[in-house]
Amino acid sequence: MSLMRKMTGVTLVELVVVIAITSIIAAVVAVFIRRPVEGYADASRRASLTDEADTALRRMTRDLRLALPNSVRVYGGGQFVEFIETSGGGRYRAEPDSGGGGNILDFSAADSSFDVIGPVPALAAGNEIVVYNLYNSGTVSNAYAGDNRAALTSTAAPPVAIASKLFPEPSPARRFHVVTGPVTYGCTGGQLLRYWGYAYSQEPPGGPVPPAGGSSAVLAGNVGECQFVYTAGALTERIGTVSIILQIDSVSIGGGLERVRMFQQAQVSNAP
Repeated sequence: MSLMRKMTGVTLVELVVVIAITSIIAAVVAVFIRRPVEGYADASRRASLTDEADTALRRMTRDLRLALPNSVRVYGGGQFVEFIETSGGGRYRAEPDSGGGGNILDFSAADSSFDVIGPVPALAAGNEIVVYNLYNSGTVSNAYAGDNRAALTSTAAPPVAIASKLFPEPSPARRFHVVTGPVTYGCTGGQLLRYWGYAYSQEPPGGPVPPAGGSSAVLAGNVGECQFVYTAGALTERIGTVSIILQIDSVSIGGGLERVRMFQQAQVSNAP
């Protein structure tokens, strides 16, 4: 009899009771834990969306501050902004030195080299020189059209060596800019992309389409809204402003739509 008592285990009834009690406890715990877990997941998702949007806006702002004066243009209903990126600049020699020497930049005939007053900017293969850019369209003083843009023939300086060029008019401040090429930021297919390495075009595309050719990279996905507005500013101020609205969407755990909408302004110098 004592041996049978020692071998007695858990009965089926006891097992069912334990399972039932454990289920009740788990259900109660889940009710109290669900909200904090969902809140943490939502907060993490919003932080990720905010970081993605902020990083994209910072990148665009940094690039826009390097834009060639008067080269910013918005097209495609405000979904695209294009500009010519600069890598440096300086002042060209416009008058001979006290001894009658020095390599001046001639504006009366085609010229192929000139001296720089002050530090020489870094020059790289494929760079071009622009003098006195005034417009972002048309055929006069427009670097997109190329009448005031000349290709470098050597990266060794001084002097700065360029393909023979007659620039249309001198800069009152005797400035020149070193440009690397056009760059476009645009929103299409729910993505924000950066385009570069494509050919210059005198006028922007007629609709909301990206530039043809070149390379592109995605800066942000799940873009719900994207808008660019360019204000050239007064002629005497020589300061333009690019306003950017970027909205990124995401679906929450509960199936709702999460949105992060950010606004940024970038000032660009329009002093040629």
